Parts: sequence; structure tokens; C-alpha cells
Amino acid sequence: MALSLHAATVQSYLQTLDAVSGILDKGLAYCRDNQIDPEVIVDTRLYPNMRPFRFQIQSIAHHSAGAIDAVRNGAFQPPNAEAQQDYAGLQALIADARARTAKATPAEVDACENRDIIFAIGEHKWHFTGADFLLSFSLPNFYFHATTAYDILRSKGVPLGKRDYIGAVRWTKL
Repeated sequence: MALSLHAATVQSYLQTLDAVSGILDKGLAYCRDNQIDPEVIVDTRLYPNMRPFRFQIQSIAHHSAGAIDAVRNGAFQPPNAEAQQDYAGLQALIADARARTAKATPAEVDACENRDIIFAIGEHKWHFTGADFLLSFSLPNFYFHATTAYDILRSKGVPLGKRDYIGAVRWTKL
């Protein structure tokens, strides 16, 4: 069975976006149950020189819906590290990223396999094919930021487990 670019990327984005939505909900419930201001979570970092929780969630949206936009239009830039959003805004951002990502059809994504993509950061530009951009750059970044967001919530005591991170797996009955 050949694996399509859409199946390898969009389906994986959707699975993890749903999982991130769930961990955000659990994080908010934990804050409410323990009289913690959720805005404290928004600014939490695992280490002083790492980006805060807010940036992790923004990057999850950026490396899913934003990556699909990039293969459509041929250009990708880093997310705005200075964008300020509260906890509710981050939840809305993930919901929007999920909705936008879900609209990407197999034919549309698969047609981008060999499309030229330019990732520009400052003066530096990297050239990718659509497939290389999604599979070697976007997906690893997407999972890195999802893992870091999960780890930040765990570091604050939110009771999460592997199932929360993995989300609903795609399985087939035999």
C-alpha cells in the first residue's frame, strides 16, 4: 500500500490537533479545580531559554494549518513569537487550525508533493519540495511543539498520560 502525502501529514495533524485540544481542556479543568489562574500556564517555560507554553501552542497551529497553507502558496515563515494570546485564545487557535487543516483534500495535498516551497527566516532561505517540507520540517516541528506543550502541562501537575498525547489512533478491525 502506498502512503499518500495527505495520509502521512493531514491525518496525523488532525489526530494530534484533537489530542492537543483535549490536553488544553484538561489543563483548564485542572486550573479551575486547583484555583490556578490558567494565564500562569500560558507564560510557563520548561527552561528559561525556551519559548513559553503560548508559543508551543501557536507553533502547533502554525506547523499544521500554516504548513498546509505554505504548500498551497509556496512560502513559509516562522510564527510571530511576540503574539499574545490568553488560554482561551490558544484553545480557539487550535480549534481554528483543526478546522482549516480538515479542509485540505487528498487531491490538493498530494498535488503539492513536488511544489517548490521557500522557508524564509530573516536573511536565510531554505528551499524544499512540498513533500520534503511537510515530512522533514513541518511534522517534526509540529510534534516537538506538541510534546513540549504536553510537558509544560505535566510540569504544572496536570494529570495527563500517553493516551492524552497520542489521541485517537487510526486502527482497522480485522
